[in-house]
Amino acid sequence: MSYTPPDSAVRSAMIGRVKFNADGLIAAIAQQHDSGEVLMLAWMNAEALDETLRTGRVCYYSRSRSGLWRKGETSGQVQTLIDARLDCDRDAVLLLVSQKGVACHTGRRSCFYNALRPEGMVEITQPEIAAETLYGSKG
Repeated sequence: MSYTPPDSAVRSAMIGRVKFNADGLIAAIAQQHDSGEVLMLAWMNAEALDETLRTGRVCYYSRSRSGLWRKGETSGQVQTLIDARLDCDRDAVLLLVSQKGVACHTGRRSCFYNALRPEGMVEITQPEIAAETLYGSKG
């Protein structure tokens, strides 16, 4: 399955219907398109959503860096868009992606590795790659 980007007018019309929060952001959930595995949650502003829809390479908005964050630009762990879907309130976006490597900055496939169990919080997966290998320093 490959992604076909909408033209500029269609992208603009779609983004105009998104309900961004007071900070101009929308929650973006990345899910592996073929397995259904939930990989991560991040944020997008209108520019990041437009770039993602235009290029097919997932781009987020980094609140800590106050700028666009193209997934994989430093780690090589790129997300390629397969499909994008808004929820019923149009205030969250589900990104069906093809994830290259790991999605989490900790070196795990998914950011959702802390299970809340009767015995407490349990790490259910271990890193597949060291954060130092991904980023050259501690992640």
